[in-house]
Amino acid sequence: MSERIGLFGGTFDPPHLAHLIMAEEAKNALNLDEVWFIPVHTPPHKQRENMISGEERLMLVEAAIEDNAGFRTSSVEIERGGPSYTIDTVRYFKQQAPETEFFFLIGGDMADQMDKWKDIEKLRRLVEFVFVNRPGYNGYKPSWLTQVEAPTMHVSSSMIRRRLRDGETVRYIVPGNVLKEIERKKLYGQK
Repeated sequence: MSERIGLFGGTFDPPHLAHLIMAEEAKNALNLDEVWFIPVHTPPHKQRENMISGEERLMLVEAAIEDNAGFRTSSVEIERGGPSYTIDTVRYFKQQAPETEFFFLIGGDMADQMDKWKDIEKLRRLVEFVFVNRPGYNGYKPSWLTQVEAPTMHVSSSMIRRRLRDGETVRYIVPGNVLKEIERKKLYGQK
């Protein structure tokens, strides 16, 4: 019997509880064996300054998922460098594990941008896309997306970065282990 693996790419700058809820709900709803978190090296559609390094984001994701045996990380995009295109990552995993059935998890904020993804038609033949709704998203989503319902939190990484810069608490928004690493490494310019 082949494995069923969820691929969850993102900047994870920083990872937060909504990411973990999305992954857990998709894992349970689709009967996935594991969900692999894949921090991007350079997001092709989300450019901004002051993003912490890929290695630091990977370390934060590892801290976030350390107590869940069904989650793991992959550094494939960070090691490859350059813009992180999903088609390249999915092809890599398909070559490594041709019998595995892969599902690519996306949040509502990405669904209306999928027509801009590199080689989206080829990608759709390689992987099943799974849409996990996010608060405030009521826009277009392609009919070929599999939808998973999940409890929603109005949380974003940009809101967390702003709160850290402004000296506000992010306790109970990011996992405790993530907050410890942010404080230990003095990430995001918190006061």
